[in-house]
Amino acid sequence: MQGYNCIMVYHRDGNQILFCKRRKDPYKGLYNLVGGKIEPGEDGFTAAYRELYEETGISREQIQLSHMMDFTYYNQKCYVEVYVGYLQEEVLLHAEYHPLEWLSLKEDFFDQNRFAGEGNIGHMVEQVRQYGVGRLESEVVL
Repeated sequence: MQGYNCIMVYHRDGNQILFCKRRKDPYKGLYNLVGGKIEPGEDGFTAAYRELYEETGISREQIQLSHMMDFTYYNQKCYVEVYVGYLQEEVLLHAEYHPLEWLSLKEDFFDQNRFAGEGNIGHMVEQVRQYGVGRLESEVVL
């Protein structure tokens, strides 16, 4: 089963989330969270930090990620690990391919005409708002 990650990056002010504007399918023209493939044998946190750096230039030293939730899609033979973090400092973003943009938390993240994921982004934002960010890497029991 192929693994993917999805990373919710909150601005240090807590009022904005980082999105990419998709330039290709799936979800061409829609806002999506950053993320990518988990390589075979790669730890989830390692993959999340790697993808975050590749797509945005944000390093492990600038953010602490928490593992919040997972989605398993048996019909598509894949799973998605969702990570959340708040920037610890101002950063200069470096887009890998898809343009990056900070969006206000006042957005309607359930709007499927603007956001990818069939409402999942709205669900994830609400989960953070109501329940917090999940567990830190240091809390993972090996």
